[in-house]
Amino acid sequence: MAGNLTRDEARERARLLKVESYEVALDLTEGDERFESVTTVRFTSSRPGAPTFIDLHGARVRKVTLNGEDLDVESYDEEKGRFPLPSVAESNELRVDADCSYMRTGEGLHRFVDPVDQKVYLHSQFETADAHRMYACFDQPDLKAAFQLTVLAPGDWEVVSNAAAAKVTELPEESGKHGVVQAARRWEFPPTPVMSTYITALVAGPYHKVTSEHDGIPLGIYCRASLAEHLDADNILEVTRQGFDFFHRVFGVRYPFGKYDQLFVPEFNAGAMENAGCVTFLEDYVFRSRVTDAVVERRAETILHEMAHMWFGDLVTMRWWDDLWLNESFATYMSVLAQAEATRWGTRAWTTFANVEKAWAYRQDQLPSTHPIAADIPDMQAVEVNFDGITYAKGASVLKQLVAYVGLDNFLAGVRDYFAEHAWGNTELKDLLTALERTSGRDLSSWSKEWLETAWVNTLRPSFEVSGGRFTSFEVLQEAPADYPTLRSHRIAIGLYSLADGVLTRTKRVELDVVGARTNVAQLVGEEQPDLVLLNDDDLTYAKIRLDDDSLRTLVNGGIARFTESLPRALCWSAAWDMTRDGEMSTRDYVKLVISGVSTVTDITVLQAVLRQARMSVQQYADPAWRAEGLSLLAAELRSLLGSAAPGSDLQLAFLQAFAPVATSAEDLALLEGILDGSAVPEGLTVDADLRWTLVHALVVGGRLAESDIDAELERDPTATGERSAALCRAAIPDAGAKAAAWERIVGGQLANSIARTTIGGFQDPHHPELLRPYREKYFAEVGRIYQEWTFDQASSFAVGCFPSLLIEAATVQAANDFLAAENPPQALRRLILEGADGVSRALRNQEKDAASA
Repeated sequence: MAGNLTRDEARERARLLKVESYEVALDLTEGDERFESVTTVRFTSSRPGAPTFIDLHGARVRKVTLNGEDLDVESYDEEKGRFPLPSVAESNELRVDADCSYMRTGEGLHRFVDPVDQKVYLHSQFETADAHRMYACFDQPDLKAAFQLTVLAPGDWEVVSNAAAAKVTELPEESGKHGVVQAARRWEFPPTPVMSTYITALVAGPYHKVTSEHDGIPLGIYCRASLAEHLDADNILEVTRQGFDFFHRVFGVRYPFGKYDQLFVPEFNAGAMENAGCVTFLEDYVFRSRVTDAVVERRAETILHEMAHMWFGDLVTMRWWDDLWLNESFATYMSVLAQAEATRWGTRAWTTFANVEKAWAYRQDQLPSTHPIAADIPDMQAVEVNFDGITYAKGASVLKQLVAYVGLDNFLAGVRDYFAEHAWGNTELKDLLTALERTSGRDLSSWSKEWLETAWVNTLRPSFEVSGGRFTSFEVLQEAPADYPTLRSHRIAIGLYSLADGVLTRTKRVELDVVGARTNVAQLVGEEQPDLVLLNDDDLTYAKIRLDDDSLRTLVNGGIARFTESLPRALCWSAAWDMTRDGEMSTRDYVKLVISGVSTVTDITVLQAVLRQARMSVQQYADPAWRAEGLSLLAAELRSLLGSAAPGSDLQLAFLQAFAPVATSAEDLALLEGILDGSAVPEGLTVDADLRWTLVHALVVGGRLAESDIDAELERDPTATGERSAALCRAAIPDAGAKAAAWERIVGGQLANSIARTTIGGFQDPHHPELLRPYREKYFAEVGRIYQEWTFDQASSFAVGCFPSLLIEAATVQAANDFLAAENPPQALRRLILEGADGVSRALRNQEKDAASA
């Protein structure tokens, strides 16, 4: 990492310093490897004469002056990314003149060359603490300052930062530095409002741009020139306008950062980043090929998530990374609320949340690395691994529950008070809870302790007795494992659903508080037993739910297809998946459920999630002796659905995308070949560039295409996406030599992060786990070195992606345990290894369950 700052160090530095301003001058015309970075920072100290340090990583330091006195550049600790300041005055001016390094890992200032036109594109990514890869700074969230940026860049580039450029000056060719003679422009940006270093930003290159305006806010949409024809700016701007109108209304504070640019940048490591006024997005959100509406919905959620951060995160910022969860959970909750109330996705947004976000949370919360939502973050390595399903999805689920507890109006009133009181400052969780207690009149201390300070997810199970077809008793049982024994207070609804005229309809709903291990539900005594009992109807709480035997039988025998509402069906899918993951339902029964009901799922997001889960269950949770049959059953159903889907529909595309990864028979692979070569294309289907790569990948895995075919496809599509797809396919070739070559490319550490990820994805092919057997030992021989030597994003991609998770054997778990015992790795790496081993252990248990059910 670029300096593993600890919480104690950050607190001490924050007590000592108050940072006033930064002036940063960058020269981006020097060459391919480095750029000139000159930083002048003005700050005060509460203890004159005290020592401190400024952060700067991977630089060649030329000159440092503090209050006019030269400091010894040899004192720079490049490994730790720190320059010591042996004695600071009450008022200080520090100037650091250095050459910094362009990155290819997606951290700091990332440099990319477009294979289409050889144009250079730059973008910054500074969260959590990588701003000091671009300029010298006190890189922690509670040392906010104003930033003034000046950039010298090639003459054909756009340069975008947190503020709109105040002045752009054309410079003659002879102004080029270091022997580089080229036309250039100097971009001068005005001082920003005070902000944290991690949300400062720079994006530069010959970007294509679309401009607009809404409610007095200048809007910009940017992408690479070679993607301009695919940029659907109208849709992006529509969601942006809807978001601003919604957040202005509910937050009561106008957008505080002037202009609002959204930039789709190449080789981005995350989905998006909330840089103030300069939001960066994963470039895959520029759709160069047809996508389903589920992907468009996901992009809209991401747009709204980052916009919510402009208030919660950028205007008011966490003091330290302990409250990362609140930053991300709030943005997640508000983005879904905005989708539900202000966009065309309406209530479908909460169905997606229940089926996708919560599934992520439930999975993460049951790993050995589970942690309270309000996690303890002692240093930067700890926070890096906490960008997880608890920080985002569980936290958002609990906020949703909190809103139900205090009321939406009271919640938003508290948020408005919070913004008004803490604008431009830093806060802790208690500051938000104080505001919410004031507006709601509720004491939230016990709620916080119960939900935010404890880990794991509870399970809710119906327990009832029936006589004469009617309930004579009904209880809700709450369970928690011995290691995480907390039984929480839940507000839930219970729905009774009966089949009538072929439709599964809710006939009764009761809402109540579930507290402790057993909760009596007197309201249901005397009610007729329905075909389905659904706990947590309407998805009010965060808990796994179980289905009784009769309800599960209703679903497996076709009832899952008979709902008329999307949310209860999504909750049943979620319950069945949880039961399968937990070994209470066999994989083959889950596959039967999917096959019986998938044809009636019209919510495209839920459909694609269910199909992914079904494939994963067969590949990892099925009895190995039944796996081929399970894949064949899925393939047959998907092939049938593909044939009957409406031409050109989302369903047609989704069924083909799901069919390709499970196609293993000669007949199924022949169909894929026919779609690829044009001889058997279903009516209405457009076989565009990305779909072609999906087909090529499946045919490579199936042994129908070779490396020469991959090369030929790359010639058809010589783009950045094409290069990533080709890397995926080469690593997926079912041949020992191809696996060995892919492994060497991966562990060599020279690949750009985006190419490394796709290479790992192809290498870890679930159809041919036998080819991965030699790499279990090699993985544990390399992972410690890699984690020590590589940047965090690179190292974690390897640690997670190359873990031998497809070697579902006790020997894999033992190898992981042996490594941990012998190497005693850093806590963050220990966590990733434990998570990988837990996944293998779960798969072993589920394979035994499936075999027993035969």
